[in-house]
Amino acid sequence: MPELFIPQPAAFINANDRMHWAPRARLTKEWRRTAGLMARTARIGPYDRIHVTAHVHKKTRRAYDAHNLVPTLKAVMDGLVDAHVIPDDTNEHLTGPDPREGDARPHAPGITLTITQEDTS
Repeated sequence: MPELFIPQPAAFINANDRMHWAPRARLTKEWRRTAGLMARTARIGPYDRIHVTAHVHKKTRRAYDAHNLVPTLKAVMDGLVDAHVIPDDTNEHLTGPDPREGDARPHAPGITLTITQEDTS
């Protein structure tokens, strides 16, 4: 069961933010690129079907709703597809990502993915 840490390359993309499309696209691109690079470097996969649990590590212990960060996780899942960890991020190949609160990391915020290969039968 591989774990992959994605260091925070840009601000987290929050579903509650009403951001203009251009800055949001830049954030999405950074998260996607970083996730793909980290997955390729770690040589994870290829898998046909996986389950992903995502632990979000912020700088502080301040309360937040991990599910609001699903737009960030969508970009990360697209990065896994770019890195050929899975063929696509459809329901056929991916369960999750299940967002969870991670520990506070003042000097190393980011997301830790726990990737579990699932049976395809």
